[in-house]
Amino acid sequence: MKKTEFSLANCMALARTLWSRAKALTIALTLIAVNSAKAQQAVLHNAYARDFESLNGAWHYIVDPYENGYYDYRYQPFDQSENPSRSAFFMNSKALDKTDLIEYNFDESPTMNIPTDWNTADEKLFYYEGTVWFKKSFSHSQQEGKRYFLYFGAVNYKAEVYLNGEKLGTHVGGFTPFHYEVTDQLKEENFVVVKVDNKRAKEAVPTLNTDWWNYGGITRDVKLVSTPNTFIDDYQFVLEDMNSKTVQGSVTLAGNDVASKPVTIEIPELKVKENLTTNAQGIATFNFRAKKMTLWSPESPKTYQVIIQSGDDSLEDQIGFKSIQTEGQKIVLNGEPVFLRGISIHEEKLGGGRVSTKAEAKQLLTYAKELGCNYVRLAHYPHNEHMVRLADEMGIMLWEEIPVYWTIDWTNQETYANAEAQLTRMIQRDKNRAATIIWSMANETPVRAERNDFLTRLATKARSLDPTRLISAALEQSYDPNDGNIRSIDDPYAQVVDVLSFNQYTGWYGGTPESPRLVKWNIDIDKPVLVSEFGAGAKYGFHADKMTRWSEEYQAYLYEETIEMLNRIEQLQGFSPWILMDFRSPRRVLPGIQDNWNRKGLLSEKGEKKMAFSVLQKFYQEKAKQ
Repeated sequence: MKKTEFSLANCMALARTLWSRAKALTIALTLIAVNSAKAQQAVLHNAYARDFESLNGAWHYIVDPYENGYYDYRYQPFDQSENPSRSAFFMNSKALDKTDLIEYNFDESPTMNIPTDWNTADEKLFYYEGTVWFKKSFSHSQQEGKRYFLYFGAVNYKAEVYLNGEKLGTHVGGFTPFHYEVTDQLKEENFVVVKVDNKRAKEAVPTLNTDWWNYGGITRDVKLVSTPNTFIDDYQFVLEDMNSKTVQGSVTLAGNDVASKPVTIEIPELKVKENLTTNAQGIATFNFRAKKMTLWSPESPKTYQVIIQSGDDSLEDQIGFKSIQTEGQKIVLNGEPVFLRGISIHEEKLGGGRVSTKAEAKQLLTYAKELGCNYVRLAHYPHNEHMVRLADEMGIMLWEEIPVYWTIDWTNQETYANAEAQLTRMIQRDKNRAATIIWSMANETPVRAERNDFLTRLATKARSLDPTRLISAALEQSYDPNDGNIRSIDDPYAQVVDVLSFNQYTGWYGGTPESPRLVKWNIDIDKPVLVSEFGAGAKYGFHADKMTRWSEEYQAYLYEETIEMLNRIEQLQGFSPWILMDFRSPRRVLPGIQDNWNRKGLLSEKGEKKMAFSVLQKFYQEKAKQ
C-alpha cells in the first residue's frame, strides 16, 4: 500500500479544493434562491444603463413643517380617503375660479435643481428637519409594447410618491434605490409629487443620534425607465473558481411570459457566447470557463463588456471578476495576500452637501488614490452608485455599509425589517461590482443579547444573498480591567464576521499622542484584523506644538504614533483612518474650530491638505513597495 504524505502543502491543496466545491454549491443554491423569490425589496437592476428619460432638473417645492398638505385639520391623512381633498398637495390643484379656495400653488413656488439636498440648496433650510413637497411636470409619449418605471436613486429619508394625484407607494430608507411601475398611469401630460420627510426617529435606521448631517431631499437621480413588456429583470456573474476561470450565474426575466425563453450572454473580448433557455420561473443559469480572463485588482482594474439579450431587450454592463476570501489571518485577493491601504469617506462633496454627480464622486476617489489607497470604507450608509462604479474603473476596493449605527431599537421588528431591506437593496444593486469586497452590518454598536441577535440575522441574510464577499462590522475595542493599556476585542459578534474590524481613538478620546506607545494588543481570534477607524481632529491652518489639540501638528503626530502601535498587531491586514475630508455634523459645535464640522479629515472641507495627509501617504507609499 502506498503511504500518503500529509504535508502542509497537500493539506492546503485539499482544503482549497473542498472550499472551492463547497463555495460553488453555495453560490448555485444562492442564485436559485435569490432569483426564485422576488423579494419585496427588489431593485430595478442596472437602472444605470437602461433606456430612460431623465426627470432631473428644476422641481417646484413647498416647505410644509405642519404637514398641512398631507393631513386634514383632524389630522387624518388625505391620501387615505376615496375622494382626496383638493387641499392635498399631491393633487396639485389650481383654483377653478375667483371664489375657489386653494392655499398652495406648486407652479408659483420656488424651484430646486434635483438631485440635491435642500440644506445646501436653500439657506433657509440649512438646519431643517421635516417635510418638503416636490413637484415635477413632464410630457410623455407612450410607446406600444413598452413598460415604464419611475425610478429614484435615493430620497432621504421617507418618500411618499404620487403620479397624477394617485399614490404609488411609500419608501423608507434614505440611501437605497426604489421604483414603481407606472405604465398604466401615464398620460400625455403628467405630474409627479413627492413628499419627502427627513425627520429622525427612534425606531429608524439610522436612529435619532448620529454624527453626520441629516441632509434632506431627493438626493440622487430620478428617471423614467422604459423596458419591453418582457425584460431582463436581474443578473449575477460570479467567479466560481479563480484557477480555472470558471464563471457561473443567472439571468432572470420579468413579464407575463417568461418560461422557455432564449437568453444570450456574450463577453466579446473573452470570446464567450452562451445560449440559454429560461425555466418556468424565467431564470436561466450558466457556467462557463474563460481561461484568458484577467482578474480585477487595484493594480489592474480590468472589466469586461457583458451583453445580455433576450427577445426585445438588451442590457450591457462592465463587469470585473475577482476572488476575495480569508485564509487564517490573511485577506486574500485572487489567491494573494493583500494589505488594505484605506481611508473612510462620507458621501459629502467639497464645501458640504450630498454627492449627487459622477464628477463629485470622482473627486473624492481621486483624493484617495493620491493618498495611496487601494481601498476605501464607504461610511456609514450605501453611497451613490457613481462611487461604486468609479471604484470599479479606478481600482479601489470597497467596504459598503448600512446605517445600523450606535444604538438603535434592537427589539423592534420593524426596525430590523428596515435594516434588512436596506442591506438587501445595497447588495442587489452592487452585487456585480468587482470593487466591493466587504459588506458591513453595523458601526460601533453596544454588546448585548438583542443586538447580537439583530446583527447575526443581518449577516445570515447577507450571506444568503451573496456568499462571495466578506462580512464585517465596525466594533469597539475592549480594555483589561486591571490594565487599561491592554486591549482586546471581547465581542460575541467577532465569531460571526469574516474580518475582525474595530474603531479605536487612543490619543484623542483619552490620552495624548504619546499614549499609543503604551498599548498592547491581545487579540486571540484567528481572523484578519482591519482597523476601521482611528484619527484626531485638526483645524486646517491652525499650527502649534504637537501636543496642542486641534493643531495640524497634533493630528500628524498622533497618526505617526498610531501607525506604529497598529503595526504591532500580528493579524493587522489594513486600516481605514477617520476620515478623508472634514464633513458637517451638528454634534460638533466648538466655536472657531469645529463650527458644525467634524474636523478629523485629512483634508479640509475645501480640499486643503493637512499635515497628517502626508504622514499617511508616506506610509502607504512604503507599504505598496513591500
